[in-house]
Amino acid sequence: MTAQPDAASPMVVATEVTRVFQSGGAATTAVDAVSLTVGRGEFLAIVGRSGSGKTTLLNLIAGLDKPDSGTVVVDGQEVSKFNDAQTTRFRRHTVGFVFQSFGLLPLLSAAENIDLALRIAGAGLRERSERTRELLALVGLTERSQHRPYELSGGEQQRVAVARALANRPQLIIADEPTGELDSTTGAQIFALLRQVAEAGVTVIAATHDPFVIEQVDRVLEMSDGRMLQDGGVIVARHQDRYGGSTPATGAEVPPARRFQR
Repeated sequence: MTAQPDAASPMVVATEVTRVFQSGGAATTAVDAVSLTVGRGEFLAIVGRSGSGKTTLLNLIAGLDKPDSGTVVVDGQEVSKFNDAQTTRFRRHTVGFVFQSFGLLPLLSAAENIDLALRIAGAGLRERSERTRELLALVGLTERSQHRPYELSGGEQQRVAVARALANRPQLIIADEPTGELDSTTGAQIFALLRQVAEAGVTVIAATHDPFVIEQVDRVLEMSDGRMLQDGGVIVARHQDRYGGSTPATGAEVPPARRFQR
């Protein structure tokens, strides 16, 4: 039997992780000996220019790719050594994904996109129905539950994507440029929603170019040329008044939603 990780232990520990891609006989080091520790319930943003290695690092943490050297441990499990079956189970139950392009199935309604994630994980009909309603209420889309993605705004689609990522009560959310296709006001709302998720104890790691991210996260780290800058970590204070008000930098109203429950 696998020992349960200590609740006080880090959620993610990456140690000297390197990933090299071969193309046309040339080698490109996308992630170069990066070490990183992320606490449980922490909201971490990784910033950097395109090609800096942010997405590759997220893929390694999420089990979507394996490092050429180094180790990645998530929730006490060495993800970098998982076989295919272990990786699939990990993605279904431990980690949720939010992508820049939303990734919703176009022929399914908002509710059906969430329900599908639960069905794949083996949830029963009653559980799927209750959890889907709960998550749609969380992201403020109860009245839009039967709308398909093309009938929703970009911000609404991304809120559905966040709800889907939370469907199986993951302990870790990986968000890769979650506001990249949204305007600044809507992007601020999405980050406020992710902030609420982190406050409920879910670890959130986001790669982003969004300058407003600092208003919501606990820590910002910067990558450049595959490396984590030694002086790139900035600890930022959490807001005292995050919800139902406005963010200091944008004035963006956060949509009403229920307090997140895991």
